[in-house]
Amino acid sequence: MEKHITLPITKEIADSLRIGDYVYLTGEVYVARDAAHKRFMECLEAGKKLPFNPEGATIYYMGPSPAREGRPIGSAGPTTASRMDKYTPTLLKLGVRAMIGKGKRSKEVLDAIKENHCVYFAAIGGEGALLSKQIIESEVIAYEDLGAEAVRRIRIKDFPVIVVNDDHGGNLYEEAPVKYRR
Repeated sequence: MEKHITLPITKEIADSLRIGDYVYLTGEVYVARDAAHKRFMECLEAGKKLPFNPEGATIYYMGPSPAREGRPIGSAGPTTASRMDKYTPTLLKLGVRAMIGKGKRSKEVLDAIKENHCVYFAAIGGEGALLSKQIIESEVIAYEDLGAEAVRRIRIKDFPVIVVNDDHGGNLYEEAPVKYRR
């Protein structure tokens, strides 16, 4: 099924999504990778607030290349999500509702997705130049010293993703191969 969603994603929206749904996202997303996630945990351990409001937030696991003239961002393809798995359950408990990346997630993350009514979307790897065309604004909001791994707030329009893990326990990476082996 194809859906167009304006962010933020609510519990009700997450509950309506099923693995295999093609979704076009429009709205505000935060970009963060490994180093930023490590700093998020350090921040929380120190009793400080995160550099963004996690309630209903979507995080895109991506490290952009430098922007070309006239563009808000360079190539913007997804990175492997499993590198963020040790941090993800904590962020989902704090209210992060959706993640965009590529690749499988750990059992702990899959359990946290179900428990917190969240969703994990995959963006197509290798299409960073095309995906960047759906990003209309980009601004570094934290950890500028991390360069490409700094936390960014981006605004996207009709950003194409597919639901790979839903809050009903669906797992496209596990279920699709079984379907096609029959």
